[in-house]
Amino acid sequence: MHARPYVIDQMISAKSIAARIEELCTEIQTEFADTDKLVVVGLLRGSFVFIADLVRELDLPIEVDFLEASSYGDGMESSREVRILKDLRGGIEGRDVLLVEDIVDTGHTLFHVTGMLRARKPARLRTVALLDKPTRREVDMRADHIGFEIPDEFVVGYGIDFAQRNRNLPFIGKVRFTDGK
Repeated sequence: MHARPYVIDQMISAKSIAARIEELCTEIQTEFADTDKLVVVGLLRGSFVFIADLVRELDLPIEVDFLEASSYGDGMESSREVRILKDLRGGIEGRDVLLVEDIVDTGHTLFHVTGMLRARKPARLRTVALLDKPTRREVDMRADHIGFEIPDEFVVGYGIDFAQRNRNLPFIGKVRFTDGK
């Protein structure tokens, strides 16, 4: 299949992302100041860059684990069917958990995953998302901590991909197709 030609316009700079992560970490540290150990769960694959930067800034005792969920495949639209591709390695019952998401779009993935995690009876479950697109929401779901609210644009970079490309960009960029379609 031939890919449509596109360009990427920078939307949020690497410097802005780093500054916002510092602010988010201050919020999270305040909320979990009394924790024995915070289990930071990254929602793969889009959150891997965000979670790496986030945990390096957190001044808390942490454990890192990952879940992989999919509702997109290689497309630009959510299928609304959330599949768990990789589950947690460790248990979370009675533990403090922070779920790290790259972007909350329709809300289906965050809704499904938080429901699944709540059923495992953590002491506390909070969520943080780098990006939030509230105009696309189909499920009444919002992350507890949000890096940036963005308009309904298809974005890439900082771990977020388009058909497995552009995850390595140090900024968040808007995809703009150049074929006029």
